[in-house]
Amino acid sequence: MSGPKIGLALGGGGARGMSHIPVLEAFDDLGLRPSAIAGASIGAIIGSAYASGKTGSEIKQIAIETFADRNSVLGRMWKLRPKRFQELFTGDPVQFDPLKVLEVFVGDHLPADFDMLEIPMTVLVTDFYACAEIDINAGALHPAVAASIAIPAIFRPVKLNDRVMVDGGVANPLPFDRLPSDCDFVVAVDVVGKPVPRSGRNIPTRMDAIFGSTQILMQSIMQEKLKRRRPDILLQPIKDSIGVLDFMKTEEIISKAEPLRDIAKRKIDHALSVLERKKLPSPEYQ
Repeated sequence: MSGPKIGLALGGGGARGMSHIPVLEAFDDLGLRPSAIAGASIGAIIGSAYASGKTGSEIKQIAIETFADRNSVLGRMWKLRPKRFQELFTGDPVQFDPLKVLEVFVGDHLPADFDMLEIPMTVLVTDFYACAEIDINAGALHPAVAASIAIPAIFRPVKLNDRVMVDGGVANPLPFDRLPSDCDFVVAVDVVGKPVPRSGRNIPTRMDAIFGSTQILMQSIMQEKLKRRRPDILLQPIKDSIGVLDFMKTEEIISKAEPLRDIAKRKIDHALSVLERKKLPSPEYQ
């Protein structure tokens, strides 16, 4: 790929990850494509779609159409119901199979294998029993992305190569440090967010407490990482009350994140200018 080598890191954050889309549109506006992408959780889905050659506008259209109609979403959810009656009485809350969720909602929009992508992609997953981050950049794409989105308590863990994997954001919620070291500069999009109170409730629900605690842990991980190293450009959507599972608000989320498009363009333009100045030969003095 000619031109500057730009790394793009798309973080985890559930439905808030739709805020990644205006940043992709900014790249398209500038006529640029990243040379490498790293994604965790929702960032793995959107990053893989972009790496496959889709534009930001195309991804936006897919996202909005997927969650525009509640009845359509409920119909897809019905396909994900437990097939065996006894699964409803196992003692654990019913958990969805993340690979099946991926196939039902966006499987048709993602290539089957990493080598079918136009841009090198790294998908972040977490090895549950080893307590370790795992980077996947080869082989079957769908199982890797499914593992990366396996949010605990909602999705079943995914078994890959005899290892039990869960959400990549648990170990690395903003994987800018997993991009190639030869990138000229790195753009990272943080969509983790933080717990927000529900109107009329003083105490969070059980699921709000689980998701909120995870957000707190992910924020702590990011803050420690940023003390040691920072991406060249860090983008964050405005603070709002969007929850992890508010996918029915997709169009609203993208609309609220629209300012990121111009912010990203300005910051990328500036980074390109700095890069160009660095490449100019030093003046020679007689």
